[in-house]
Amino acid sequence: MLAFSALVAGSFSFGGRIANEIDPMALTALRFLLAALIVGAVAVATGQLTRDALRAPWRYLVLGGLFGAYFVLMFEGLKTAHPVSTAAVFTLTPMMAAGFAWWIMGQVTNRWMALALTIGASGALWVIFRGKLSAFLAFDVGVGEVVYFFGCMAHAIYIPMVPKLNRGEGVFAFAFGTMAGGAILVGIAGAPQIAATQWSALSPMVWAVLAYLVIFASAMSINLVQFASMRLKAAKVMAYTYLIPAWVILWEVVLAAEIPPAIMLPGVGLTMLALVMLLREGRALR
Repeated sequence: MLAFSALVAGSFSFGGRIANEIDPMALTALRFLLAALIVGAVAVATGQLTRDALRAPWRYLVLGGLFGAYFVLMFEGLKTAHPVSTAAVFTLTPMMAAGFAWWIMGQVTNRWMALALTIGASGALWVIFRGKLSAFLAFDVGVGEVVYFFGCMAHAIYIPMVPKLNRGEGVFAFAFGTMAGGAILVGIAGAPQIAATQWSALSPMVWAVLAYLVIFASAMSINLVQFASMRLKAAKVMAYTYLIPAWVILWEVVLAAEIPPAIMLPGVGLTMLALVMLLREGRALR
């Protein structure tokens, strides 16, 4: 999950640089298709892609649809929102994941975890509203952040649905099914946008970012999060997303030498405190 948070953070910084150059539906459909081919090849090579692994294919459409919705709305939000702000929105996901895990899986969040999630959410809101109480009271939040919030809801549902729908399939086979299901659904929904995209006219930057998204932010990250989801509670899996704003800040420093306003740093600090609290959950309860 530490590797997952770093790779996903890169998708915010890189994605923000091409969000207005290609339609999110077209980008996500191609991304899922290429990622499915890569993960599928690994699943075949490891002997995981068996007939049993592909039974009940509706499961992969559900998971792929949720994951696809998340990525489409992410890039739609990045058209107007800053990468650090969208990363802060993403840190609201653990609290939502805990709620959906209780509803779907019956997983109960104890008081320590609830406190940590509340602190993390407070840090996220600090960054989203730029540390201004007046902005919070007026709910002065950008359209991009609102759009991406609904994408994060889809991601939060996805986390407990992984163990709910997994029937013992290997990580690579299950990830292949998810990516293939996402490619099918997003491809159908985004067919007009895909047809209208001038693929040959896209800049080298778009193709470079697409390569990063396919290999690192899709093929690798989905395997990482599914591996973790089978071994950790949903809220703890998503706790690592609290590191993403800090990773995004580092990405922005490297890519654009851009340092965010100091007013955002207390919020980032609160989200990292929430991560530490969640990782120390077992010790705190003993």
